[in-house]
Amino acid sequence: MEIDRFKHQHVDILQRIDALRALAHGGIEKNASLIAEQVHGLGTVVKLHLAIEDRILYPAVRKAQDARIAAMGETYQEEMKGIANACIRFTMKWSDSGRVAGEPESFRSEANTVLKDVYQRMQRENREFYPAIEQM
Repeated sequence: MEIDRFKHQHVDILQRIDALRALAHGGIEKNASLIAEQVHGLGTVVKLHLAIEDRILYPAVRKAQDARIAAMGETYQEEMKGIANACIRFTMKWSDSGRVAGEPESFRSEANTVLKDVYQRMQRENREFYPAIEQM
């Protein structure tokens, strides 16, 4: 199965997370507008990525001849639900520059939790799931 599109989306999402990290380190209140824009863009890419995974990737993996890969796909899809919901809530909440500027420590705390979970999940997919799919 060809998964380059998914890999490219991972690169894009990880770059956006890095950009958010850099902006936050530069000062959340000072960079509130840019942070809100980045959060909005991240949300757009994540939603697209999740939709394509749910419509194309996971159904194809469930039909795999290799039962181990099919089971892995089901596990990954189920695990992603909580991470995806938290990420979407985060991007909806923090796409408002006034809120980012007004609640910098809340933004930092949520970003550290949610974006860390997204980052770790994508690294795991890159390391375990995608190589298994490519071997199908």
